[in-house]
Amino acid sequence: MSQLDIQSIRADFPILGRKVYGRPLIYLDNTATSQTPRAVVDSVTDMYYNHKANVHRGVHCLSQEATDAMEATRESVRRFINASSTEEIIFTRGTTEAINLAAASYGSLLTEGDEIILTVMEHHSNIVPWQLLAGRKGLKIKVVPIDSTGRLDLDVYRSLFSDRTRVVAVTHISNVLGTVNPVAEIITEAHRHGAVVLIDGAQSVAHLRVDVQALDADFYAFSSHKMYGPTGIGVLYGKRELLEKMPPYQGGGEMIGHVSFSGTTWADLPFKFEAGTPDFVDAAAFRTAIDYLTSLDVEAVARHEDELLKYTTERMMEIPGMRIFGTAPGKCAIISFLIGNAHHYDTGMLLDKLGIAVRTGHHCAQPLMEALGIEGTVRASFAVYNTFEEADAFIAALRRIAPMLS
Repeated sequence: MSQLDIQSIRADFPILGRKVYGRPLIYLDNTATSQTPRAVVDSVTDMYYNHKANVHRGVHCLSQEATDAMEATRESVRRFINASSTEEIIFTRGTTEAINLAAASYGSLLTEGDEIILTVMEHHSNIVPWQLLAGRKGLKIKVVPIDSTGRLDLDVYRSLFSDRTRVVAVTHISNVLGTVNPVAEIITEAHRHGAVVLIDGAQSVAHLRVDVQALDADFYAFSSHKMYGPTGIGVLYGKRELLEKMPPYQGGGEMIGHVSFSGTTWADLPFKFEAGTPDFVDAAAFRTAIDYLTSLDVEAVARHEDELLKYTTERMMEIPGMRIFGTAPGKCAIISFLIGNAHHYDTGMLLDKLGIAVRTGHHCAQPLMEALGIEGTVRASFAVYNTFEEADAFIAALRRIAPMLS
């Protein structure tokens, strides 16, 4: 077992002490969004009560304090993913906007007939922006399949490249299968063909140590709310040389150098891509979340979650009719399952009445569901504050409801 003091960690998350339908809450929907520790909420409150003023342009004290808080977060993010410069850290509303920014802005440099490689396990946020781009520009999209365990077929991946391949966009960790993709290998192969690579890191940053320079990632996108931070803020990391040649994604205040009707110039990086008033309150709280996560030791968190995954999976497979989707070695702490042919919604609803929060449906991954031959799954996903006692209660609940669903 890991050396984390889980009970002390749980005390940092007030919501874990509440009850649902008269039962203690067991929160297993962490892949959708993680809960938020008191320190992060306190940071939001402090910003609103003591430091709220628009950033970057004000000469007065409050504006300078808010600016300092936001830019301190940018530096925290830079260190957290080991970017080479804060100029490569662009604040967005989340992973979805980050991918849309890259697709729209870098995509504007592509020409008719160019090709984009995606995978069948992508979240809709890493499919639809590229489809919109392809429709506008006359591009071709190719798709990497998976094997029976949920691993990408890298032989097919390598075969998809041509002299027109320009972009590869792939998730670091599947939000359905838990598969941890070999993104370093994927990036190396893409670069061998002259393509740039965007990594959807929404599911990875809270569970793995990410080093964008070691990976040699061209773009890396992630969200605060999946790593114990506030909602509404995320990050697009991009290599400086790529960001420099990309046109702005949106126009307005903040992102300009000089505006006139005869022509407008753009602000320096990263502000060229941050039009309008930013979410400086949640940006400041995001730094608190990063500090919280790093104080726990990401490796220790990963060990704890892996132990929970293995324990729960073994116990689940003892239940008649249990079907688990995604069995790749080294997977992340996500379990997507069905009990026999029972509808995922029915399973999730019964678990909810027992105080257990799971996610049901296609998980914004309909192409993957089609590849699996199902409509959707029930998904249980773990975070650092989950316990083995909760895993036992989850298993007991599954044993109780399984006969009702047969």
